[in-house]
Amino acid sequence: MPYYGTMRRTRCLAAVAALCLALSGCSSPDAAKKEAPAKAPPVAKDEKPPDIFQVLFDTSKGPVTVEIHRAWAPIGVDHFFQLVKIGYYDNCRFFRVTHSYVQFGINGNVQTNGLWSTAYLPDDPPLKPGAKQSNLKGTLTYAHLGANNRTTQVFFNLKNNKDLDSQGFAPIGKVLTGMDVVERLYNSYGDMPPRGQGPDPSKLELQGNAYLDARFPRLDFIKKATVQ
Repeated sequence: MPYYGTMRRTRCLAAVAALCLALSGCSSPDAAKKEAPAKAPPVAKDEKPPDIFQVLFDTSKGPVTVEIHRAWAPIGVDHFFQLVKIGYYDNCRFFRVTHSYVQFGINGNVQTNGLWSTAYLPDDPPLKPGAKQSNLKGTLTYAHLGANNRTTQVFFNLKNNKDLDSQGFAPIGKVLTGMDVVERLYNSYGDMPPRGQGPDPSKLELQGNAYLDARFPRLDFIKKATVQ
């Protein structure tokens, strides 16, 4: 079955803005300060990743090292590189864990997520014949809802999902070490609604990690992601 990203986009952006305005009017200065997105050093626009580099995910279950290949999807990799460098994935929950996928990439801070969740990427051009990468077990791939729809959400393939190859799901890297960690991430909540009783991505985008802490406290998460 195709791998879906978050269902709510433009319609919910207005709701996020309204919610932020409401909170800013009733929250104390300390609460507002707590909710403010962490500041990170900006990434130079001309800073490009190496052709091949590694990203270390320090997770609540242990370290996972992923080898990223720019040649597989240069537009997606450049964006992913920037997100890692600014700390976007730090403290992100693995909110969708099934027997086939592990999905993450919704920032737990509502304001931070709102800045990036509609920054849609154009699709990467098709690879040359013979160079196409398949969604094999251990590959890391962007989630999307269709053409030119990638933003921040990505997923690990927990099995060979070659049926995704023809649907525009282009891998950007593969797990080098720590696949056993990926396979041990907490999965008992099940898939997201309506397929299961797991977290609702729309509620996560509106309420942040507070929603997951209250309803799904056993989810594993990324402590920090760093380019090696």
